[in-house]
Amino acid sequence: MTDYWVSKLFFDLQQNPDLAAEYRKDMAAVIGRYEIKPDVRKALLEDDVGAIAPLVNAYLLRFYFQIRGMPEPEFIARLHKLRQNSQEKPAHG
Repeated sequence: MTDYWVSKLFFDLQQNPDLAAEYRKDMAAVIGRYEIKPDVRKALLEDDVGAIAPLVNAYLLRFYFQIRGMPEPEFIARLHKLRQNSQEKPAHG
């Protein structure tokens, strides 16, 4: 399920280089301008790819972590780890 406010934040960061620069300096202040739930706010501050990925489309997710300065190989590795973890969960029933 996507989250409108996280998507809006990511879109705004993409469209506005000044906002992106401000975000790099003070993430909490910029996040505070959006109606983002506390658990999602925490995930953003901790760069928790796993918690954020289901909330936005892949394009915005990738762009966001570029803004955050996460190297592409690290971002891809985190995505692969998420996929591996989801495949390793035992089936119930």
